[in-house]
Amino acid sequence: MSKSVLSSPVSLRFSRWFSVGLLTLGLLGLRVDANPIEVLPTQFNREEQTSIDVYQAASPAVVTIGNGRGTGSGTFIRPEGLILTNEHVVRGSRNGQVQVRTADGSTYTGDVIAVDRLNDLALVRLRDTGGATFPTVPLASESGIRVGQQVYAIGSPFGLSGTLTTGILSRIAPNGDLQTDAAINPGNSGGPLLNSRGELIGVNKAILTSGRGNLGIGFATSATVAQAFIAQNLNNAPLVASQPTGPRLGVAVDPQTLVIQEVQTGSLASRIGLQPGDRLVGLNGRRLANLEQLLDYLDTRPRSARLTIGRGRQLAEIPVQF
Repeated sequence: MSKSVLSSPVSLRFSRWFSVGLLTLGLLGLRVDANPIEVLPTQFNREEQTSIDVYQAASPAVVTIGNGRGTGSGTFIRPEGLILTNEHVVRGSRNGQVQVRTADGSTYTGDVIAVDRLNDLALVRLRDTGGATFPTVPLASESGIRVGQQVYAIGSPFGLSGTLTTGILSRIAPNGDLQTDAAINPGNSGGPLLNSRGELIGVNKAILTSGRGNLGIGFATSATVAQAFIAQNLNNAPLVASQPTGPRLGVAVDPQTLVIQEVQTGSLASRIGLQPGDRLVGLNGRRLANLEQLLDYLDTRPRSARLTIGRGRQLAEIPVQF
């Protein structure tokens, strides 16, 4: 009598699983072969590549500047360590000195050597560099600045150094200021606005705001204005000042007490007899409430003025011919 051979339940389950597994693998194989994974292109489009190229070329020359109250940005324009930034970024710096952090994380002390409050420009020269040279950004000529062109802003908004934003040059104001929709935030001030050739076309300085916040409109001082400022002040000595009053007067003034701290040798202030310890009391017969009044007046490029000076307990009115 022949014996029937029966498969055990385990054998049957294994057989079913094996068959199902083969079928599933086969189906998966067919699916993969029929719909291969799409590989993304290895190259960026033209607009992306331009942004990348501009950033790689210019960002090593962009620095973060601290004045003891906050931070801003700046750009190396000479390899020996000359930086272009905003006047309001260095305003109130102690003894005319600021702290500069470069893109590679190195830190230096910088001397303010020139300010232009009207156009919100300043020059800072690094000290104690040990002979180091720094990457620079070239300034654009007037032909490199056109409404409608793509622009790139690099800076340290809210302390986030090396931040890139993009937009277009929306308008050139009658005074030459550049208007852009590229995002500019606190900390971007003093940083470069660049064209697609990586040239500096402007120094970012302000945003238009309302009660609803940032309206997405930013402003920069044009490179054509900055070029004249640089040429005029390239070789200046440091403005050793808590609050520099600029080359027109040549003194360092404590912004709280209005007491003159230092007088530059050979300056207008030294020629009219101003001394450290003198106190600025009045201007053109009116009492000075704060240093801003004097700075604003000097920005108007007056030909003359009458300064009232306090020396000890005595007051003296000194005529000044600029």
